[in-house]
Amino acid sequence: MTLEGIEDRLAPHRLTILGAFHPDPGEEPRGAGTLALVGPAEPGFWAHVTAQPEWADGRPDPLDRWSRRVVGRIACDLGGKALFPFTGPPWHPFQSWALRTGRCWESPVRLLVHDRQGLMVSFRAALALPPRLDLPPTGPRPCETCVGQPCRDACPPAALTTAGYDVPACRAFLDTAAGADCAGAGCRVRRACPLSARYGRLPEQSAYHMSTFRR
Repeated sequence: MTLEGIEDRLAPHRLTILGAFHPDPGEEPRGAGTLALVGPAEPGFWAHVTAQPEWADGRPDPLDRWSRRVVGRIACDLGGKALFPFTGPPWHPFQSWALRTGRCWESPVRLLVHDRQGLMVSFRAALALPPRLDLPPTGPRPCETCVGQPCRDACPPAALTTAGYDVPACRAFLDTAAGADCAGAGCRVRRACPLSARYGRLPEQSAYHMSTFRR
């Protein structure tokens, strides 16, 4: 088993490994030699997932149910376990896991930034795998060479800044006419990141996540 081989299993579902690390002995999840974080692979993820049966059956949370089915089966086939960010309590610490991979960092606005996906990074699952797999080399934090760091000043209501995230202010802004752009195309701060702009996530996907956030 290798991370490259797991990538081959994920690719038909438009998923990819966004980072991996070796858990310490005895920590949760018990028995995992490698924890690999799984998320969307663009281009093509949104078109693929919205064509799946979960999107047509009229039941709630189609994206989460699809993730359970697809990643759960892959985990079983690999002799591991699938863990999800949307199940709890207790909630799995995806943010701290991401920081341990060496491919995600805290951005100037405190959101996670990924070396390929920028501020659009999101996780569908984690694969807890028994073997201690070889990990690829990691690179530097991209924010260090980001000219101007445009994410710092991109939030219209100043709800997302270096001081943190003012969730009530964000929600209130999304309910105004001025907030229609963020609600329909995705958070302007996330879109301001140069890595995010090159990633290729569709506005339709961002709009879906915004709609679930506003429920």
